[in-house]
Amino acid sequence: MESTRYDVAVIGAGICGIAAAKFYLDIHPNCKLIILEKDASVGGVWNQSRVFDTFYTQSPLGTWEYSDMPMPQPPEQDVFNGVFKAKYTSQYLDDYIDRHLYAGQTIRQRISFNFHVQHVEKDNGEWIICGKDARREVVLQSSKLIVASGLTSVPNMPFLPGQESFANPILHQIDFGQSTVLSRPDIEKITVLGAAKSAADLVYDCVQAGKKVTWIVRKTGTGPGFLVSPDPRVSPGTIYALSTIRFMTTLSPSLFNPDSWWNRFLQRTRMGRKRMKKFWETAHKAVVEAPNFNDRGPEARKHGFQHLKPISPVFWQNQGAGLVNRPNFWDTIAQNVQVHYEDIEELHKGNVRLKSGEDIPCDAILCGTGWTPSLNFFDQDMLADLGIPQPVSNFPSHKAKLWKELEKDADQQVLDRFPILADPPDHYHTPVTETPYRLYNGIAPLLDRSIAFVGHVVVANYFRVAECQAIWATAYLDGKVKLPPLEQRQKNIALFVAWCRRRYLSNGDRGHWMSAEQTGYTDRLFHEIGLSSHRRFWLWDAFVPSSKKDLRRVRAEYIKKFGREVNSQSSEKGIEGSKASWQTRNPLQRTFKPTSSVKIQQTASPTRTINTASISPRQSISSTTRLRSSSARPMRSHWNWSLSRFSKVVW
Repeated sequence: MESTRYDVAVIGAGICGIAAAKFYLDIHPNCKLIILEKDASVGGVWNQSRVFDTFYTQSPLGTWEYSDMPMPQPPEQDVFNGVFKAKYTSQYLDDYIDRHLYAGQTIRQRISFNFHVQHVEKDNGEWIICGKDARREVVLQSSKLIVASGLTSVPNMPFLPGQESFANPILHQIDFGQSTVLSRPDIEKITVLGAAKSAADLVYDCVQAGKKVTWIVRKTGTGPGFLVSPDPRVSPGTIYALSTIRFMTTLSPSLFNPDSWWNRFLQRTRMGRKRMKKFWETAHKAVVEAPNFNDRGPEARKHGFQHLKPISPVFWQNQGAGLVNRPNFWDTIAQNVQVHYEDIEELHKGNVRLKSGEDIPCDAILCGTGWTPSLNFFDQDMLADLGIPQPVSNFPSHKAKLWKELEKDADQQVLDRFPILADPPDHYHTPVTETPYRLYNGIAPLLDRSIAFVGHVVVANYFRVAECQAIWATAYLDGKVKLPPLEQRQKNIALFVAWCRRRYLSNGDRGHWMSAEQTGYTDRLFHEIGLSSHRRFWLWDAFVPSSKKDLRRVRAEYIKKFGREVNSQSSEKGIEGSKASWQTRNPLQRTFKPTSSVKIQQTASPTRTINTASISPRQSISSTTRLRSSSARPMRSHWNWSLSRFSKVVW
């Protein structure tokens, strides 16, 4: 069994893990850092083995990328209404890890692929990581640990009584991209389980492959998800831009909004709440009326198409949501898919039996049923100490009592500040079986400053949040963040958990849901470490959409404020855009050989910390010129029109 020591270990090479490793290396280019990735490629949910033809991004080109490297323009046929096929995100991330070089090593060379983390513990101030790669068992030691295993790594497979006798394939979405379900001639009838975007993608793909499809949405759940239809007047870029305008974020009862006179007016006066409700009622109407659930004629009703209509209002987001990526999506479903809003009684050979008694013959079952936390490499005691989810039955009683009291007080504060949250609609509430995340700022445990969690929050755009969390986590691990006292941090966490439960109902129970709060959340992270270069001047700051350009000055500002480490083996700019060759991609055993195009600046000074503004931020070098077509340039198109329209709705 091999044992190796590192300065920093990162678990997970998805969007957030790559961002965390990259920024930590920006500040510590000569540290010994390793990234542990269980798959054979980077990207997490976006890795090459998990994408399929109808899998599209949910954010438009120009927003779904890191701030220091633009994504090349995908072909026109792979772009719809501003969003594009997921395979281009996979390619982009692959390119990104090759274009960043620190102390003679690219990010790729620091990744151990096919490494399965089995157990993590702490001993004598060091993190001990036990795992297994393709060849052997390995024990790693690390002074600091960044957990970026994400929220979409471990499939949530439903318990289906009788599945051992079903005899046909049962697959989760995670395996769909590499499966032969669509190409096998013996599989003609497919049943899809799930209620949100991933299930919708599976259903559409199966219909396009000529399969007979049944879609089952269980009754004992939160109901069908909100699937936003394409609108030629309002592209996804426009929707995304509106969601990042700080003025528009005040229309949501958010803890991250400042307690200003304007927010007090909206949240604590009848007139303000009336206007806010009008805005959300208009949004809900737009979502549920576009598919025409109830008026598509007798054939669609016979197929059960009306069962896909969301139950609770879009304001509460009690169920999943996503963008529809095909102009004919709803017509395809209404004409070709049998929809059942029912629970499954059991499976038996080649059939799914519903609680109603109806038998559905099928040759395969596909599960778009979500995910479970990817933190099972910690033992139960450590889960409780770190403040990450574990079964309620395993949570220590004295800690449960403490948090119950804190969250009771916090709940009253939430209702005092946001009276609108006191009266949720009738809805199905998923039973609570696990404790919520209790991390300060969604990143930091209360009692250990050597570990940080990134990518464990639900937001609309992970690229922006990944970069911001990476910067805050680096400052936190380096002791640059001045944290409030322990008691105040406990109260802050309790307040967030209580707000999350009130604001997002079932989705909020896990204490990590902030789908409408990413701008306020990232503002708070930067404010805590004293960074402000991402903000604009006066009205521009309030009324212009936040974008990736806002983050391009943050690295230089961070270095000016806190400094960075350099030594004789590092390039001061942390060379980007260069190409490198290597004899092996396993960071546990490699010999690196830079090509002639890589030039590393040498200095004679020993390792030191500098604190100067003279270091310019790295400028990414891209060999591809990004050309924006009208269909792939949604950030600016229509946003002025949309803001005007929504302003009229509000007022």
